Amino acid sequence: MAKLLDRQRYKCALGAMQTVQAIERALPVLNSGPGCAQKLSDSTGSSGYFSPNIFPCTSINEKDVVFGGVKKLDSTIANSLKVIDADMYVVLTGCIPEIVGDDTGEVVSRFNDADKPVIYAPTAGFKGNNYKGHEQVIDAIIDQYLTPSDDKQDGLINIFADVPYQDLFWLGNIRELERLIKELGLTPNTIFGYRRGIDNINKIPHAKYNLLVSPWVGINNMKKMEKKLGIPYLHYKTLPIGATETSRFLRTVGEFAGVSNEKVESVIKEHEDYYYYLIERYADLFLENRVINKQFSVVADAHYALAITRFLVNDLGLVPAKQFITDDTPKNMRDDIVKEFNKLNYGLAADVSFETDTYKIHEAIREHDYHGYPLILGGYYEKELTEELKGNFLNISWPVQDKVVFDSFYAGYAGGIRLIEDIYTVAVSRFN
Repeated sequence: MAKLLDRQRYKCALGAMQTVQAIERALPVLNSGPGCAQKLSDSTGSSGYFSPNIFPCTSINEKDVVFGGVKKLDSTIANSLKVIDADMYVVLTGCIPEIVGDDTGEVVSRFNDADKPVIYAPTAGFKGNNYKGHEQVIDAIIDQYLTPSDDKQDGLINIFADVPYQDLFWLGNIRELERLIKELGLTPNTIFGYRRGIDNINKIPHAKYNLLVSPWVGINNMKKMEKKLGIPYLHYKTLPIGATETSRFLRTVGEFAGVSNEKVESVIKEHEDYYYYLIERYADLFLENRVINKQFSVVADAHYALAITRFLVNDLGLVPAKQFITDDTPKNMRDDIVKEFNKLNYGLAADVSFETDTYKIHEAIREHDYHGYPLILGGYYEKELTEELKGNFLNISWPVQDKVVFDSFYAGYAGGIRLIEDIYTVAVSRFN
C-alpha cells in the first residue's frame, strides 16, 4: 500500500536551480516541463538579476517524449547564449528527459567552444532532493569547468556551507564565516552571493584549503576536489553559533591552516569579551523561570538541527527534548551526525529522529512532556502546533513564512546574540 508523506521539507533535485541562481550572473537553463521553475521558486528574495520567471526552459511536451527533445534543448541553449547576458550557463535536467533517455551531456558538449562556459547537472527529481541537486551542481563545476593548478595562493581557503535559498540565512551566514576566517589572517573565497561569481569560481583551484561547514551536504564535493584539484579539506560538521562553538571552530580552522595559537586566541578573546558582556546584561532575563521553559525541540535540516541544539545546550543551558532532522539525510551519514548530537556540554545527549513526515513529527511533539511552555524552533508548519501547545515558536527553517531576511545570520558570535534576541523576543511577548 502506498504511503503518504505529509508536508516534506525539501524539493526535488531540480530545485538546484536556486544553487545556480545564488552564483552571481550564473543562469539556470532548464531542460524540463514548463511548470517546474514556478513550482520550485517559492522562496522569498529569489528574484534578482535572473528571476525564475525568465529562466530559459525547453518546456518539454508530449511530442518531445515520443520523438526526443534534444533539438529543442540545442536551440534553447543557443538562443540563451545570444539573448541573455550571463557569465555561466548551467543546464539542469528535469525528470522527463532522463526518463526518455535524452543525452543532455552530448548536447551541452556541442557548446564547448562558446564564449561563455556551458555545463550541465543531472537533476531529475527521482534522483534525490534539492540537497543532492546542490551537490550535483558543484560536481558539474568541478568536473566540467575547473582544471587543476600548481599555483596555490598562501592562506586562500574556499568556504562551502549550506544550500542557498533552502536556508533563508545562507547569504548572511556565509558572509559571517568569511569575516571570521579573515580575522585569522586567511583569505576566504566563496562563490555564492554579491560579487562572488565566475571570478571566485576561477580562484577555487588556487586555494590551499577547502572548508566545509555542514553535517553532510557537500562532503562528496570536497572529496572530488581533493582528488581532482589536490585541495585538502576540513570538514567542520556544525555551523558555529554562539561563543562555545565559534571559539571551537576558530581553533580547529587555525590548527588546520597553520595559524599561530597566539593569533587565534587573540581573535577569540576579543569576541568572547563582548559576547559575555551582552549575556551578563541580560542574566536576570535568562534566569527568570516564567519566561522560557528549559526544554526545546528543533525541527530542521541537519545543518540547523545540530547547530541550534548545540548552541541552546552549550551556551544557554537548555535541555534538549527530541530533535527532528527533516532533510532525508543519506543513511550512511546518520550515525556520524548522531554522534555530534552526543557531544554536548554537561554530559547531555540529544535524542535525534531522522523524519521527513510532518504528521509523525507533530505527533511526537504532542506526546512529549516539556514540563512547561515548549520551545519549538522549526519550519512554519510548527507554528499552529506550538500555539496549540501554548509554547514559544521561532521560524528558523524551511518553509519560512513569517519573516523577511535580507542578509541576517545566525552564524558566529554575533549570530548567536541575534538568535538569542529572536528567541527571547518571542518568549517575553507572551507576558505583554
